[in-house]
Amino acid sequence: MFESIIQWFESIPPVLAAFYATVFTWALTALGASCVFFFRTMNRAVLDGMLGFTGGVMVAASFWSLLAPAIDMSVGEGFIKVIPAAVGFFLGAMFIFGLDKVLPHLHINFQETEGTKSPWQRTTLLVLAITLHNIPEGLAVGVLFGGVAAGVPEASITAAVILAIGIGIQNFPEGIAVSMPLKRMGMSNKKSFLYGQSSALVEPVAGVAGALAVNFFTPILPYALAFAAGAMIFVVVEEVIPETQQDKHTDISTLGFIGGFIVMMVLDVALGG
Repeated sequence: MFESIIQWFESIPPVLAAFYATVFTWALTALGASCVFFFRTMNRAVLDGMLGFTGGVMVAASFWSLLAPAIDMSVGEGFIKVIPAAVGFFLGAMFIFGLDKVLPHLHINFQETEGTKSPWQRTTLLVLAITLHNIPEGLAVGVLFGGVAAGVPEASITAAVILAIGIGIQNFPEGIAVSMPLKRMGMSNKKSFLYGQSSALVEPVAGVAGALAVNFFTPILPYALAFAAGAMIFVVVEEVIPETQQDKHTDISTLGFIGGFIVMMVLDVALGG
């Protein structure tokens, strides 16, 4: 089945493939958000475990799917070879750092509002917080497909599809992490679902933008891959991990992180090999 999926993606233009792949990651966010129709509440321990899983997937994907290929496709030896990855990683982290300071958003625990002062409702701020998570995820998938479109030998449809699968898997709990708290705030099931799935609508936009950018400016691919990795790691360290440490279920969230890391590592190494 996996080979059939790869063959199908190989049969369509890579930029269009980036769009379809990121629509898939959005769809799994929507699937997670749909849990509001079937469950009255979500245990905090379960939520922390799923968020930890999300962080593990993002960290593993940042290395195996993004940083390692960025280094491999860079020219030169020693320090020269690693410069594109180092520069791109730093710029990606700074990009999300800047958005984090400017874009008003609310953490899932409802205790910390960040960014510029805003009269927006807490529901909107919460959705914006998860939207921040999804920008680098869509970008990561897009730049890999863009590398394929540009004919870069180190970029492959298989690697891009594996990354999309991994991000899609961790988007499922992200959808829950938005919709369930909104339901607890008194919002209807329908509105909670709509807000929850909307947090990932940015992924197809970021995916297509990343694919087009790399397709037109092929030399930036190592920088772009590392940029996405830096953005993802910043999100994990600044947002996801602290979110799981707000309650008494730190062990569960840590085990979830380990599980997510293993799942993404296995997907990338086993299927990619």
